Amino acid sequence: MRIDTVVFFQITDPKLFAYGVENPIMAIENLTATTLRNIIGDLELDETLTSRETINTKMRASLDIATDPWGIKVNRVELKNIIPPQAIQDAMEKQMKAERERREAILRAEGEKKSTILVAEGKKESAILDAEAEKQAAILRAEAKREATVKEAEGQAEAILKIQQANADGLRFLKEAEPDAAVLQIKSLEAFAKAADGKATKIIIPSEIQGIAGLAKSVVEVAADVKEQ
Repeated sequence: MRIDTVVFFQITDPKLFAYGVENPIMAIENLTATTLRNIIGDLELDETLTSRETINTKMRASLDIATDPWGIKVNRVELKNIIPPQAIQDAMEKQMKAERERREAILRAEGEKKSTILVAEGKKESAILDAEAEKQAAILRAEAKREATVKEAEGQAEAILKIQQANADGLRFLKEAEPDAAVLQIKSLEAFAKAADGKATKIIIPSEIQGIAGLAKSVVEVAADVKEQ
């Protein structure tokens, strides 16, 4: 694993810096490499790649203590680059690819699940709406049929009432007009004509009826012989 490190330091004691160690810069580089190796050795690969701030803090503390006798103070340490070996990079790429594919599969499955749920809910709501519409239509048809029946019955009742009223008015009119024998004869003939109308084929007139007026009032159809169709 290759790691590029940047160390920021300052000289606090020129005498110690000049005589404390033969080559201060080289000494700092070597000390940085060994310190970094010790810290990285205690970490897992994933921790090494994700714990830069922790590594920086540990290295700064260790280097500052080690370089103090040299008249040097380490102010800051930064890991510039962390480059794993090629085999590890390939493995990491495969792992990341597998993770991406896994997430993609999960997202696709969740999308299909939501789509199926939405389709099912849509069908359910459609069925409910269709049933409700059919129910309302059935209610409206029943109400319309009931109203039509009521209207028809009212019409028939009104027609019967008008016919009865007309008959009553006619009788009252005849009574008030005090008809003579000729008028009674005509009305009697009309009554006979109505009695003989229709499917009746036999009319019996009572023999005890003497007057034409009485005859007109007493005509009764007592038998009706109907030919079979």
